[in-house]
Amino acid sequence: MNTTDNEENRVNDFDEALNEVTRDIAEVGAVEVITTTAVHLMSAAAVKCGLADDADSQTDLDEARKLINALAGLITAGAPEISDMHARSLRDGLRTLQLAFREASSIPDAPGAGPGEKWTGPVA
Repeated sequence: MNTTDNEENRVNDFDEALNEVTRDIAEVGAVEVITTTAVHLMSAAAVKCGLADDADSQTDLDEARKLINALAGLITAGAPEISDMHARSLRDGLRTLQLAFREASSIPDAPGAGPGEKWTGPVA
């Protein structure tokens, strides 16, 4: 098998995998996509806020701020589309992250200026 054949096989494998993922995502409901995305953002933000096992090497508040802002926007925009049960638990998780961020930050944000507070209002 030459290099061209190997490359063609990789392209075919990629196309096949992409088609499989596309078929799978077509079967997933919007509420599940929204909540799963929110959970991924929460998990990443928690790590960046220093809430993981190796806080010293994983804490990055600049990255955490971006993730929390994105999460707040998603929850705020998505809440009317998902059930109150889902929205409530996502808001609780977001608030916990906002408080963790505030605690981890050596320079406190002004009330209403913390990550996500543009969408949620001040968190105390």
